[in-house]
Amino acid sequence: MVDDILDYLKDIRSRPVWQDTPISIKEHFNSSLPLEGQSLELVYSEFLERILPYPMGNIHPRFWGWALGTGTITGALADFLASSMNSNIGGGNHGAVLVERQVINWIKEMVSFPSSASGLLTSGCSAANLIGLLVARNVKTDFNVRNKGLQNISSPLIVYASVEIHSSIQKAIEIMGLGSNQLHLIPVNDDFQIDLDLLKNTIIEDRKKGYQPFCIVGGAGTINTGSFDDLNALGTICKKENLWFHIDGAFGVWAALVPSEKKKILGLLQADSLALDLHKWMYMPYEIGCVIIRHETDHLQTFSIMPEYLSHKKSDGGLIGGELSWYSDYGFQLSRGFRALKAWMSIKEHGIKKYGRLIQQNIDQAKYLAELVKTHSNLELSAPVFLNIVCFRYVNQELSAENLNELNRKIVIELQEKGIAVLSWTTLVDQSVMRVAIFNHRSNEKDFDFLVSKIMEIGARLSDKLKF
Repeated sequence: MVDDILDYLKDIRSRPVWQDTPISIKEHFNSSLPLEGQSLELVYSEFLERILPYPMGNIHPRFWGWALGTGTITGALADFLASSMNSNIGGGNHGAVLVERQVINWIKEMVSFPSSASGLLTSGCSAANLIGLLVARNVKTDFNVRNKGLQNISSPLIVYASVEIHSSIQKAIEIMGLGSNQLHLIPVNDDFQIDLDLLKNTIIEDRKKGYQPFCIVGGAGTINTGSFDDLNALGTICKKENLWFHIDGAFGVWAALVPSEKKKILGLLQADSLALDLHKWMYMPYEIGCVIIRHETDHLQTFSIMPEYLSHKKSDGGLIGGELSWYSDYGFQLSRGFRALKAWMSIKEHGIKKYGRLIQQNIDQAKYLAELVKTHSNLELSAPVFLNIVCFRYVNQELSAENLNELNRKIVIELQEKGIAVLSWTTLVDQSVMRVAIFNHRSNEKDFDFLVSKIMEIGARLSDKLKF
């Protein structure tokens, strides 16, 4: 298995980025439950034939769709070792807990958060955002939500974010039982940042209506364009209005590792909570994210619970004792996998300076692609390149706005279906645009030359068809 996967990744550039799974194989996975076992060799051969040839594609050098990381061999081997140990990181006095603590401390150091802050490794930023917002809700309400529940809220709780914020924020609000109507999305300015004046006025008006604002979510690297809200200004507003300041820094927070980009995250230290991913721009295999809470007491008061069967004290001996708090007291999971090992091994193997160079390489590739776009009269940038995301579109003056939107979506689909590259599309200012999100340590400049040449070829051919 190890030999085959090493060979597969070594030759990954020669393979299609993505290919659709044939109907015959899709039907194969409708087979009934096996009653008797078969040899591992047969099971593995089925994997090689029916699963491995049809990946999502994010291991390929020309995958730039959404914000997906690429994974590494070290991370994969670390997952093998972690699964072999099969440790539960809910708590206890054992080595895996020490590894998670060290990884969290390293993350705090990387983003310059105080060492006294608490943290938890999560499945990703969706869980990290949910945990951060749950702590915010419990701290900023004027009664004990854990004991009395949301039915005791006297006025609707309100969260603010820009229209560009990730959908996981809305999902978190819904899971919390507040309802998506309580997420007030604020329009953005020309730099796709939350409009500060509109935000301040909306808070004033909401209070007049009897609402209870409790949190502002800032974006550090928004999903559509990679833009950064003015985090310093948002922190100032939160202090003035007594609101919790949560930052969704899923990938943009790693600008902290690039000297030329650090200015983008000024204001990060004003956050009460921060969510981030390591399986995006730290190139680690899924799943690994992190939430950091500035004040540990707030974190523990939101989640800590100790039934008799989990009772533990630092003074206790044996497996339940030890100096460390149990991680089950910092989130909603009791059973937690040893996801910290791939981060620990990867960071120790490569060092943070190398990660900074790789992230800078992706930023430089985004700038390179933007310059390529500018050299073609049938291509135009749709937004500034803030970091590592390039939004652009194919244009043709002979086509209507509706046809141009259709054309750009079709280009993306054809690139995917022919295995050339994986892009995504999004909508900016009522226009469908192609979106290249560069989180790929395997990409090089020739890949972007190839991409643009194929877009020009496909765009010209599809334009002729849409004219009639």
